[in-house]
Amino acid sequence: MAKAQIKVNDNGSLKVTGDVELVDAEGNVFPTKSVFSLCRCGMSSRMPFCDASHKGKFESCVRAEKVLDDKE
Repeated sequence: MAKAQIKVNDNGSLKVTGDVELVDAEGNVFPTKSVFSLCRCGMSSRMPFCDASHKGKFESCVRAEKVLDDKE
């Protein structure tokens, strides 16, 4: 089984790739494909999936903290 990946897209969705199960608060499973995008702006009419409603209206560029080696 391939490792799942979630990519935080600049000014947009969360792109999910791999074998994952998307479940709501009551345990109901959303049908998904091997690649799909989740909304993170709250404007989608297809929640929890992204429908690109964010274009030009949502700004967020998240970066992971870089870890430096202590080999100095």
